Amino acid sequence: MTDLVGLRQLLHKKPELSGREEKTSATVRALLENCNPDQIITDIGGYGLAAVFGDLKNSPRIMVRCELDALPIPETLTLPYASQVDRVSHKCGHDGHMAIVVGLAQRLQKNQPTKGSVILLFQPAEETGEGAELVVKDRKFEAINPDYVIALHNLPGYPLGQIVTRNGLFASASMGLRMHLRGQTSHAAEPKEGNSPALAVAQLIQGISAIPQFHTSLHESAQATVIHAKLGEVAFGTSPGEGDVMVTLRSHSQDVMETLNKRAISFAKNTADVFGLNVTTDSTEVFPSTVNDYDIVSLIEESAKGLGLSIHQQQIPFAWSEDFGHFTSRYKGAIFGLGAGENHPSLHHPDYDFPDDLIETGISTFLRIINSLLG
Repeated sequence: MTDLVGLRQLLHKKPELSGREEKTSATVRALLENCNPDQIITDIGGYGLAAVFGDLKNSPRIMVRCELDALPIPETLTLPYASQVDRVSHKCGHDGHMAIVVGLAQRLQKNQPTKGSVILLFQPAEETGEGAELVVKDRKFEAINPDYVIALHNLPGYPLGQIVTRNGLFASASMGLRMHLRGQTSHAAEPKEGNSPALAVAQLIQGISAIPQFHTSLHESAQATVIHAKLGEVAFGTSPGEGDVMVTLRSHSQDVMETLNKRAISFAKNTADVFGLNVTTDSTEVFPSTVNDYDIVSLIEESAKGLGLSIHQQQIPFAWSEDFGHFTSRYKGAIFGLGAGENHPSLHHPDYDFPDDLIETGISTFLRIINSLLG
């Protein structure tokens, strides 16, 4: 049987970015093969893979999802298992999530479902918002076609091992919007001979940051966060001819997200027109809202109570995004939080490291939910 803490730390040593999880996927596959599932489906939506326990022709089909990818964040912690990949590390805990689901495979090996089937999905590219959509659009996923979908995410700021639930909207929608302005360069001594986008870039930063205030209602949660801006090149003799502004739009609902996006694009085009510039816009890292099913949330809470775990019912949706919404918009399911410690460094923080004590709690909770759904 695989040492799950050792596995988690091995995965931490060798992180891979979204869409590049080839070695991580191969490592997981080798471990899953040792668990003797009825089927392993590979290369789903990229380097994704799924271990199937039971016959997919039998319902209910219960899918448990975890993530393969790491983040482009340098490792700053001094650990015996510190990341060996320059400027890449597991700062969201996907290494721990994988260890939990491999551990679940080990339990299912000993207690194969006698009816229905359980699918353990190791999904690529969650951090960029691409992976879940690629998976559900992959023809290989048609064979899985789950009746239920379940996932967890560790949550710093909550007591270690606490189960965090919310009915309905769990995590927010978000998207990245890139605006590229094109004018004309000139000598820095003769800016009038060109067309610099400098003032337009400044107006975009201010105007788009203000969109939530002026174009959404008080009860509608919305954010527009400028995350990057660039103007020309470092050339003191040249007045710039190009500029970029990148912003993350975020809201609780898809309707508000569409409003933010339309307003931002309209403002960018109007600003470009005022300054006689060309502008192109494109979106990236698009995450839908993640909406939980009420019945599945109740089942998660019942399972947690049966294990004697503390439960926190989250009153407002989380501001961060999670591409699991691509699954919950199509299938009945829910994602829940697993407390990583009240004083634990936050997700994506350089000092973050997944708490290994959560592995057993995650396995036990998933297993109880599965057994309840299988009846």
